[in-house]
Amino acid sequence: MKRSRTIRTTLPILMHLLVWLVLIILPQIIISRYSGNNNFIAWGFYVNAFVIGFIFYINYFWLVPKFYMKNKTMIFFILALVVVVCFYFVLDLTNQALHNPERERRIAESIDEGTREHRFQRPPFKLMQIYGYSLLSIVIIGFSIGLRAIEQHSASEKRQKELEKEKLNSELAFLKNQVSPHFFFNTLNNIYSLVEINSEDAQAAILKLSKLMRYLLYESEHGETLLSDEIEFMKNYIDLMQLRISKKVEIEINLTQENTDLKVPPLLFIPFIENAFKHGISYRDKSFIKVQMQTNQQKISFMCVNSTTSDKKEKHEENHSGIGLENVKKRLKLLFPGRHALNIIPTSKEFRVSLEIDLNKEK
Repeated sequence: MKRSRTIRTTLPILMHLLVWLVLIILPQIIISRYSGNNNFIAWGFYVNAFVIGFIFYINYFWLVPKFYMKNKTMIFFILALVVVVCFYFVLDLTNQALHNPERERRIAESIDEGTREHRFQRPPFKLMQIYGYSLLSIVIIGFSIGLRAIEQHSASEKRQKELEKEKLNSELAFLKNQVSPHFFFNTLNNIYSLVEINSEDAQAAILKLSKLMRYLLYESEHGETLLSDEIEFMKNYIDLMQLRISKKVEIEINLTQENTDLKVPPLLFIPFIENAFKHGISYRDKSFIKVQMQTNQQKISFMCVNSTTSDKKEKHEENHSGIGLENVKKRLKLLFPGRHALNIIPTSKEFRVSLEIDLNKEK
């Protein structure tokens, strides 16, 4: 981040220095190439270049941001005209000091040759000088306005992206703070019901819970975590849930062992599994839960399917079970806009969730 900020700061400076370097060296290269006079220095050209440069930088650093960008266009054009006129007199006095009759005679002769062919009279040298200076000043002022406008637009876009990123981080933090207590509340209820049934299983459950809470408190604080850690978290949670369910429930878990070094947001898949255990288990009839995950380079395919129970109590609970799923939907929209596909298909026999994520941020 610091490196990219340094590049953005130094690049414009290097570009300005490069332009000035070209303006200083180019005239001498042309003189050496065509006149062969290595002792001649084009002082007049350098004076003109530096005067035009001063006009540009006065507009670029002061007049344009101070007046033009603040909708004070009338004041801007008046001050710009004053600057142009003042520097014209500076340029005129400097050219008089560097007066070169031979150079002016050659320029006049070359112009006479061109005007003789078109049969119109050559304008006075002074008038041509004013015309050229005025035209070049207009171009320079227009260029300074355009360059400043582009830079301001880029800076505005950058600030907008930073605000959006800050808003995104705030919303993700808020959603994550909702996920953790919701998950912890359900897990404690499961352990509470297990204590009276089997104390040894309850101890094992507490050990599993400590691993889960360690992940929640420390690992999930970062914006991203390794997919391998997220998979281990899901396995620990499933093992914890299996301690309290009957053998009638068929559990099928198939989590990938490939590309587990991918970076993923923490606690992204667990709400689907939590929802399956909460609403897909029947203590009277046979039920099932199937969890699958596959990876292909930068893509993750996740599926969670659970049986649909006919218990009225569970149906009543299902109406109040949307916290986890809604959070996941919001997180996916914030984290992977245009790079995910979430399908939730409830039927009379099963509740199916399929999620595909493209981790390639360049898209």
